[in-house]
Amino acid sequence: MGSEGGRPVKARLIESREIAPEVRHFVFEVPEFERLEFQPGQFFSLSHPLGDRVITRAYSVAAPPSGNRFELCLNRVQEGRFSPFLFDLSPGDLVDCKGPYGNFTWRAPVTDLVLIATGTGIAPFRAMLRDRTALDRASDVILLFGVRYEQNLLYREEFEQMARECGNFRFWPTLSRPEPSWPGRVGHVQNHLDEAIAGRTELTFYVCGLKAMVDDVRQMLKSRGFDRKQIVYEKYD
Repeated sequence: MGSEGGRPVKARLIESREIAPEVRHFVFEVPEFERLEFQPGQFFSLSHPLGDRVITRAYSVAAPPSGNRFELCLNRVQEGRFSPFLFDLSPGDLVDCKGPYGNFTWRAPVTDLVLIATGTGIAPFRAMLRDRTALDRASDVILLFGVRYEQNLLYREEFEQMARECGNFRFWPTLSRPEPSWPGRVGHVQNHLDEAIAGRTELTFYVCGLKAMVDDVRQMLKSRGFDRKQIVYEKYD
């Protein structure tokens, strides 16, 4: 495992834990391999027979490579078939896995970076930032993370700790439905693009989330003169 395509292998659930309402962090291992080769930002496809057919879903890794393990972050889709199945797994249960896939990875050369995520679109950024490759080379990295409620700020403590430890990293959480006591940014992530850009032109943007947000951000950046090569994106629907 470590090249696209090929036969599926068995991934065994090590643990899963709730990190927000209806959102869980999963740790899987692939016993067949000593080490999995993938790049932070890529994704694996999981599949399992459910009812009369095999269901397959793709999920971005939420942590850099670590032995034969990979980590995922996903929300339960109430009317879905696959996410409820994963949420009901117990440690030791198996699921078919293929990958890695995808090109949502750091590009060279590394300029100043603006990372924009909503919801579980934060997962690949957790992997990419924990890898430290770009964080160690860029002079300024902003992570703009939008959710509805404060309780949905996935991995908040990790990013806040990273901001305290890394002088070139800034974490900008923003809530679209904040409580009156919320002291931070409000509204959608698009509202804060110009603040993040701050008049600069030598930037690379990484955008991950639902299609409507991704398309809106891309259009706004193009209207501000940024080239499509400066915009790396992945849509979650």
